[in-house]
Amino acid sequence: MTRTGRPLSLLLLLPLLFACAPERDYVPKVVDGDADRGREALARYECGVCHMIPGVADALGKVGPALGDYSRRSYVAGKFPNEPNTLVRWIVDAPAMAPQTAMPAISMSEQEARDMAAYLYESD
Repeated sequence: MTRTGRPLSLLLLLPLLFACAPERDYVPKVVDGDADRGREALARYECGVCHMIPGVADALGKVGPALGDYSRRSYVAGKFPNEPNTLVRWIVDAPAMAPQTAMPAISMSEQEARDMAAYLYESD
């Protein structure tokens, strides 16, 4: 026990909490992704019906999480490391990765998903 009455183990865990946050200088990049096409694809596939997406017209949904500041997130869907290829797989077929998710599988090309991921990472 420390003088403040907090268990020493709790104080030892504090550095681990900060280790979970992505480095501020790190910005994930999607190889061969085009952010401008991604913004258009997010609008075309009506992702804004469920998600609030900065920079995408009428993307004011509140069913799914808001997608701003995506490059600063540690996880995709709260359970997978936020890495470009993981995000692309999630966009194309979320139920294959997490069967209980409310996000549907979306019939689109991998290139469209790469473009969407590029936009989400770059639109911070």
